[in-house]
Amino acid sequence: MKVLLNGQLTDSKDAVISVFDHGFLYGMGLFETFRTYNGKPWLLERHANRLMKGCESLGIVYTPDLPKMEQSVTELLRANGLADGYIRWSVTAGEGAIGLPSEAYDHPAEIVYAKELAADDPSTRKGKALRLLQLPRSTPEGDARLKSFHYMNNINAKRELNSAGVRPGTEGLFLDHKGNVVEGIVSNVFWISDGVLYTPSAETGLLQGITREYVLELAAEMGIKTEQGLYAWDKLLYADEVFLTNSIQEIVPVTKVENIGGRGLNPGGCNSVGVVTHGLMAKYREAAERNNTQ
Repeated sequence: MKVLLNGQLTDSKDAVISVFDHGFLYGMGLFETFRTYNGKPWLLERHANRLMKGCESLGIVYTPDLPKMEQSVTELLRANGLADGYIRWSVTAGEGAIGLPSEAYDHPAEIVYAKELAADDPSTRKGKALRLLQLPRSTPEGDARLKSFHYMNNINAKRELNSAGVRPGTEGLFLDHKGNVVEGIVSNVFWISDGVLYTPSAETGLLQGITREYVLELAAEMGIKTEQGLYAWDKLLYADEVFLTNSIQEIVPVTKVENIGGRGLNPGGCNSVGVVTHGLMAKYREAAERNNTQ
């Protein structure tokens, strides 16, 4: 596999960073994951903006260059023989002395990865199970949750699912310490009850996903009433429709919602994809493909 290390195409086995990099020593780094359609990155400006704001909050001097990012993605896809791909754009604080610094990081390192996307079409996309986690969501380390290198909470949640012997592909659902629905391990969560689209608010400490934001905009365009707030588990458990979002898988319908013991309910009383979810899935893919053919 080829990666981009500080803008240079490098074989992955030859790509190295310093053992004194503060991304490695202290987790001071951020990343964005996004995908391409017809070879072009989708919602790149939004991802770049979130990355820039996150770097500012961590004291990392880094300003994304959109044209250069687009060119880099094209170059990386070509080098790996991919027409389209899953892109991970990482920025780490860079080399520093051992110890906690007070000054800004002005020499960050940039690593960009690309891998193949699984074949997928919204019209044939199957639903997955969503299982309540016993492990609560950790609180953000600052004012808002960043897409940072700190993934211990997510990894422990994944291990909880594996130890419970859940079906492959099952997503775990975090509650906060007060019992409010927060998000999935790698997704934001939405549900529909009586025609209203609900999703937890930023007050829960969730990661404000780029796809989450876009889906809320799509829903408004489609005339779907939306509400964000603090919600107990039962609000989701008895919903008419449930779905998950992330930047790689787009919108994923949930056809079973399970509690910690594994018992659960089918949203709307059946295993099929709900009407509102299906409409949003189709609209999202249409927008992504239309934007990237212009």
